[in-house]
Amino acid sequence: MSLLEHLQNAWRRFEQEISGAARDVEQAVIDAVRIGLTDVEEEGAKFIAGLKTYDEEHPREILALLRQLQPILIAKGYAVVTRLDDVKEVLSRDDVFDVPYAERMELITNGENFFLGMADSPRYLRDASNTRLIARREDIPTFIQPLVARRAREIVAAAPGSLEIVSQLTQAVPASLVVEYFGLRGWNERELIEWTTALFWFLFLDLNSDAQVRARALSSSKALNAGLDAAIQARKAEPSRQDDLLSRALELQASGTPGLRDLDIRNDFIGLIIGAIPTTATATAFALDELLRRPAELAGAQAAARADDDALLGKYLFEAMRFNSMAPAILRTANSDFVLARGEMRARLIPSGTTVAVATLSAMFDASRLEAPEEFRVTRSDRDYFHFGYGLHRCFGYHINQVQIPQIAKPLLQRANLRRAAGSAGVLQKNGPFAASLTVLFD
Repeated sequence: MSLLEHLQNAWRRFEQEISGAARDVEQAVIDAVRIGLTDVEEEGAKFIAGLKTYDEEHPREILALLRQLQPILIAKGYAVVTRLDDVKEVLSRDDVFDVPYAERMELITNGENFFLGMADSPRYLRDASNTRLIARREDIPTFIQPLVARRAREIVAAAPGSLEIVSQLTQAVPASLVVEYFGLRGWNERELIEWTTALFWFLFLDLNSDAQVRARALSSSKALNAGLDAAIQARKAEPSRQDDLLSRALELQASGTPGLRDLDIRNDFIGLIIGAIPTTATATAFALDELLRRPAELAGAQAAARADDDALLGKYLFEAMRFNSMAPAILRTANSDFVLARGEMRARLIPSGTTVAVATLSAMFDASRLEAPEEFRVTRSDRDYFHFGYGLHRCFGYHINQVQIPQIAKPLLQRANLRRAAGSAGVLQKNGPFAASLTVLFD
């Protein structure tokens, strides 16, 4: 029996228990929740294994039942947290729940962590602050938005009524942005896509410690490290007046700003570049895939695109991403015993050392906090979304992707009669957790 079936049976027993008018409702709830949960916890390990390999067949259905029956599921060294309030609590308590990425980050940089893998500390604050001085919010309207919009328009305009949107659009545009914005002109964008995809997979999504994933990542890190080291030395030998991230980093270095050795610049660039391409590419492809299965919402998104209403277009895309999420959870590791949801009936002790799968996908469908979560609504607040994480380690590129994702999709959505290609080409194909291909047609 699958976890979904166990949960469905437990829910039916729950409904039967509370339906008896003679029963005390509170006690009925307590008794019903206890019924069958031994099976649920045993099967929970299988569900976690499914999350690890991206092949869990019914993630949203299972998460919905877990929210009702076992909101904090603990099984074999793992915990799955499914309620919105509990998801926020875990991601807010960075003093208790550590990001578990430092060891692998140090492996790909040959010994140096970077701030994405650090706890809140003076080193984290220094490195994150330096990066914000280099990659500035004001760059979004003046540099990033125009570049992304132009590149996306060029790609769609050159397409002869057919476009494989992953490799030709959703990967290509952020790769072009990285090359121009970081100051890496002349780099092979396809190699950059392959390297960053391999590295992101290894750092954040390889829960099974797959040997092939590790080998690809180590090979990619070697190439990326060498390329960035060479770029830094070349720019120092021949300074440029070009206003890009590399020039800014070296200017700060020359001013004596702490934490900006050549190695620091290289490692911080690695962290930013890894997060800039594969996630943006997959999130945009998944959002378009979701709209293509919803004719009414697709029409609304196309109307917004044609009206140059970027704010409304973004609403369509980010709501589509809620239904077609790249990953159902973010990982954290408990560094001490912690009672989650203290004072609530669902409260559980998370033992020190537990790997916590913080189910952000589940939180975005929590009916106790969202109105009509199963409905597609473009009126939702940004607070209802966890596409970019939450708390201290929210995606560094959050503000960029609020603009970039709509601009990548916009010229395609402006096309008439946008539709899937026939056969398997028109079905989104995946490479592990990432979008791999999806071909569309248009007039």
